[in-house]
Amino acid sequence: MTTAVETRTMAQALNSALRDAMRADASVHVLGEDVGALGGVFRITDGLTAEFGPERCLDTPLAEAGILGTAVGMAMYGLRPVVEMQFDAFAYPAMEQLVSHVAKMRNRTAGKLPLPITIRIPYGGGIGGVEHHSDSSEAYYTHTPGLHVVTPATVADAYGLLRASIASDDPVVFLEPKRLYWGKDALDAAAPVEPIGRAVLRRPGRSAVLITYGPSLPVCLEAAEAAKEEGWDLAVLDLRSLVPFDEETAVQVVRSLGRAVVVHESGGFGGAGAEIAARLTEKCFHHLAAPVLRVTGFDIPYPAPMLEHHHLPGVDRILDAVARLQWEEGR
Repeated sequence: MTTAVETRTMAQALNSALRDAMRADASVHVLGEDVGALGGVFRITDGLTAEFGPERCLDTPLAEAGILGTAVGMAMYGLRPVVEMQFDAFAYPAMEQLVSHVAKMRNRTAGKLPLPITIRIPYGGGIGGVEHHSDSSEAYYTHTPGLHVVTPATVADAYGLLRASIASDDPVVFLEPKRLYWGKDALDAAAPVEPIGRAVLRRPGRSAVLITYGPSLPVCLEAAEAAKEEGWDLAVLDLRSLVPFDEETAVQVVRSLGRAVVVHESGGFGGAGAEIAARLTEKCFHHLAAPVLRVTGFDIPYPAPMLEHHHLPGVDRILDAVARLQWEEGR
């Protein structure tokens, strides 16, 4: 097992998490398109077939419904499959398996038959990809009872949350922000693995809080730094897990500051931010100095690569929302 503190990319941290999980538990198997000899499109599974053999890290046909259906059978017989869906929108053919079987099996069997499946999905934009390669599809999964939905934004969380997901007896949709794959940071693989469902305050502040997750965390941190020029001291809350949602931490932060902006790159209508904003409004109504606002991607099919920077939430749009919070207070 990896023990030393080292500088790693997120992609390398995910690879280490898979490798360490497979070394620790022979029931952990990896399967998906090109995960074997190629090591995956983003090389997340690089070297796993060489170490563990094609029986434990196996290439599959290009058939997402078949991949996930196979994983259901593997889990029913006591294995812990880790499925890789090659891109976000490529996972849609497997939705029937996910919604009808993966999410419901434990409830259907009165808890007797859990399905410890981890479904890894590279997701989101920011890499110049075309449609079917840049979707932010988290709302589909958060709306499906029976699934955990996790999305790391740091190198350490990529490792720790993937280890926690693989160890979970409930199915986990593990959304990997592909534009963060090559960001580097220190990784201590020996650090305690935190359970799924806890948010982390990445930056304290006194003016308002930016609530975000996954690929939007670096943008929010950049916006918080830029906000100093306007005299605003912004906190940044990284949810890390959408289901379970750490309502306790989010409510505590919003009540203490009275102003909040939810930021994510998926579309706004029916997005995860809509649910978050509604919950916070219900729980924090008498503590709010202004409405809970959202900064999201537009409600359009994902645009062409040369236009995606207009679609993705950026620093200017976030600061415009923060300015509205101040205006609402002084109206």
